[in-house]
Amino acid sequence: MKTKLCMLLLFVTAFVQAQIFEPVTWETAVKKISDTEYELSATAKIESGWHLYSQSVPEGGPVATSFSFEGNSNYLKKGNTTEEAGHTINDPIFEMKIKYFADKTTFKQRVKIRNTDAFQIKGTVTFMVCDDSRCLPPSSVDLVFNIN
Repeated sequence: MKTKLCMLLLFVTAFVQAQIFEPVTWETAVKKISDTEYELSATAKIESGWHLYSQSVPEGGPVATSFSFEGNSNYLKKGNTTEEAGHTINDPIFEMKIKYFADKTTFKQRVKIRNTDAFQIKGTVTFMVCDDSRCLPPSSVDLVFNIN
């Protein structure tokens, strides 16, 4: 009896873990603009049928995508993080006009470096994704940008 109960619990645990959705993966890149300026890129690859929301979302809507960067004496942020054009629709789930991204999108942040030594810029992206019938709770992913 104990063996059957253990097997059942193992099966249920495996099934529950298989239900975890991660429809967005993130990749980072760094582009040198000049001797002192770099562009940090965070690219979201979004599974078909899912969408990621803009950094600007009306109040009462989904959680907006947001970026935070750890303070570091090696660099200064220049301006705000930019995003691509995306799609703007009247969202049936939130009953409002919302900008979102499907398939793939890139967010960019310019920085000015203070020295020529190699270092890392660490950040976090917080975001929410939905498909046509459900939304997942907001997630946060750590990002690392290598300045060489």
